[in-house]
Amino acid sequence: MATSTFAPDALTADSSAAASVPHTGPKLDHSLHPAGRWLFLAVLIGGLAYAGFSIAFDTAQVGESLAGGAFAFLALALLIALGFEFVNGFHDTANAVATVIYTHSMPAPLAVVWSGFFNFLGVMLSSGAVAYSIVTLLPVDLILNVGSVGGFAMIFALLLAAIVWNLATWAVGLPNSSSHALIGSILGVGLANQLISGGGADGTSGVDMAQVWKVLSALAFSPVVGFVGALLLLLVMKRFLRDKKLYEAPEGQTPPPRGIRALLIGTCTAVSFAHGSNDGQKGMGLIMLILIGCAPTAYALNRTMPESATPAFVQAAQAASAAYVAHANGAPATVGAARTTVTQALKSKRVADPVVYGALATLSDDVSSRIAGYGSLGKVPAAATPNLRNDMYLVLDTTKLIAADKAAQGRFTAQEITTLKDYGGKLEQGTRYIPTWVKITVALALGLGTMVGWKRIVVTVGERIGKTHLTYGMGASAELVAAATILLAVNFGMPVSTTHILSSGVAGASVANGAGLQRRTVMNMALAWVMTLPVAMLLSGGLYWLLLTLAHSLGY
Repeated sequence: MATSTFAPDALTADSSAAASVPHTGPKLDHSLHPAGRWLFLAVLIGGLAYAGFSIAFDTAQVGESLAGGAFAFLALALLIALGFEFVNGFHDTANAVATVIYTHSMPAPLAVVWSGFFNFLGVMLSSGAVAYSIVTLLPVDLILNVGSVGGFAMIFALLLAAIVWNLATWAVGLPNSSSHALIGSILGVGLANQLISGGGADGTSGVDMAQVWKVLSALAFSPVVGFVGALLLLLVMKRFLRDKKLYEAPEGQTPPPRGIRALLIGTCTAVSFAHGSNDGQKGMGLIMLILIGCAPTAYALNRTMPESATPAFVQAAQAASAAYVAHANGAPATVGAARTTVTQALKSKRVADPVVYGALATLSDDVSSRIAGYGSLGKVPAAATPNLRNDMYLVLDTTKLIAADKAAQGRFTAQEITTLKDYGGKLEQGTRYIPTWVKITVALALGLGTMVGWKRIVVTVGERIGKTHLTYGMGASAELVAAATILLAVNFGMPVSTTHILSSGVAGASVANGAGLQRRTVMNMALAWVMTLPVAMLLSGGLYWLLLTLAHSLGY
């Protein structure tokens, strides 16, 4: 039964709907001009060369030399991470262009290039907040030791698992979520890591479960918003916009009227930009982990922060330390003991504890004194970089938990909570940043991916969700809701699925237009949604165990 469910012909539309498609369906088979192929290849090679040059320049600037083997390993890891974004491009962004293609607002070749360009812009103008919301899902011990065998096994396993599942669902034309697959892969690695290390039968302490539920709730809720929002918006449009052409299938290959066409191109542009600003950040966060593991001196700390920012950082650290001391139950005997206490508190998420407050005060004082002694983050010696970055990471994430913890807020005054949040912001500036070249290479990977392999998903969205041809109003309402939902999620630093939101929006608009839904396609999409999490977890967990076993057998 499983094989027949996911076979490509299982997604064939009802006979009545399929019969009508050839009359109004768009032309999807276009031959690419040879110059286009060469341009695509030139941009691809140029982007990779730019990344390599940037790494060589950054490491030379801080006196960190990478051996040939280490550079080759870094290159492989970056290729896999960029490969994930490339697959994400043609898998997810096909949803954005389906509406303009099936309403004949834009020819398919122009639509995918247009969408790829605005995906590129979305990545370049993103803040990076979503990038680190993904990173915080990972096990604390693997983040702190990302340059270890376990850290690299984690990165390779979760990226390869997400890519494999994305390609499998793309092969049968299912609009599956790359975000969903990536988060499932992260969970699989976290649980496998905990079980392998003997930390408990359930393994839940291997990942930040509070953050996991927060992310999964956004992934689960956003498709409902897409469906209901598009349904209601189309009903409102029918009430106030009485032009019948909005709610009828296009006639032959005729483009829509100018105003409607502008609206549809605008909504496609918004969804493409929103997709880039959200999904592009997921690859950024993972690439930063790779860079920190392979070249910690250059990338573990934000060395671009000016020396003039150091006094403000030290002042914020001293104020936060004073707030912690006021509620502490003594202080640890050594910095090492403080580090152990904070690490355990962060792993267990039990931070509302006077002992933890004392440890944070000790660790904050040590961090601020070291940075003040060096003068700036840019002057931190290579040997001291990994240790300082880990301490800053521990203090940052524990401070953020305390500032958001209700029990802690009952102990600290409003002014002290503000002080802790300000300190957290300064720590973020020093440890959580995205170099411009990383943004550019991810943007290129996502944008170029948009221009490849889009047809399968476009056909599913355009023909196989509703029982009738996609109308102008259906396309506009689905994309308006999708763009607004994704941009709102970006504002709150939440990773959401463009695929789920937009395909649900098309389904909601189909219902509002009286078109009805093709039951088999909707059931397959729902099955893919349900299966993505466990399958990605099994794939990544198994790969993580396999890679660790292989590394240990080779003596690493």
